[in-house]
Amino acid sequence: AEKIRRGLDKAFEKRPFTSEQIEEIASEIEAKIYRVAKDKDIATSKIGEIIMEKLKKVDKIAYIRFASVYREFADIDDFKKELRELK
Repeated sequence: AEKIRRGLDKAFEKRPFTSEQIEEIASEIEAKIYRVAKDKDIATSKIGEIIMEKLKKVDKIAYIRFASVYREFADIDDFKKELRELK
């Protein structure tokens, strides 16, 4: 949970969201993770996908920031491809 919040803080840095709004987004993400996991282990890749799914709906800049770290874009072409898919 702490890693999720740190990742969200970085993704939302200088975005027009209050700390309370970011906390609410984090809580919604965590609730979805628990629903998907159903008391079982969940792959970190699935957690990343859940986070990105939420961020894509909430703020595209935060989504791109998170995705760029999470997906470790190999080069500018990977980054451009992701941006094109957002349109």
